[in-house]
This record gives sequence, C-alpha cells and structure tokens, in this order.
Amino acid sequence: MKKLGFMTLLITATLLFTLAFSAAATGPKAPATPVPAVAAVPAAPAPVATPERHPHIDEALEQMRAAKHQLESAEHDFDGHRAKSLEHLNQAIHEAEVCMSMK
Repeated sequence: MKKLGFMTLLITATLLFTLAFSAAATGPKAPATPVPAVAAVPAAPAPVATPERHPHIDEALEQMRAAKHQLESAEHDFDGHRAKSLEHLNQAIHEAEVCMSMK
C-alpha cells in the first residue's frame, strides 16, 4: 500500500514540475506591436476565382452522360428499372456538376 502511495506522489510531483518548467521556459509573452497607419492606397483588384480542375469528375460526367444516352435509347423498359436508372443518373450528374462548380 505504501508503494502505491509513493508512486502516486512521485508521478504527481513529476507532472507538476514538467508543467511548471515548460510554462516557465516559454517566458512572458511579448506585447503585440501596433500596426502603423498606412496611407490609403487603392488595392489591386482581387483575382477572379476560377474553379479548380477536377479531371476525374470531368471523366465521370462524360461517362454518366454517355450511359444516360444509352439508357434513353434502349428499346426495352425492363419493368421500370430503366426509368429508375435514368432518375438516379440524373441525380448523380447533378451532384457531379455541383462538385465541378466548387473550388
């Protein structure tokens, strides 16, 4: 029992010393330097944000549009599964187009 109490005391003391010395080592914080006033200079126009290139999404969009065309030109309805596939493809194309419009 004494060993457990001694170990607890030793661990606690070590933790306190570690925290105390690491805080003292950083020293006092320097005061923030004031920002000097700058004469009014017209700012350069901000560059226009252009969407990033997403080659994988571009390729996926092309393939989804091709698959949509193939499904639209299919002769059989497949018990409504062709229409459901077209519905899902339209949703997927929309989501991919949203991705393309983002940075």
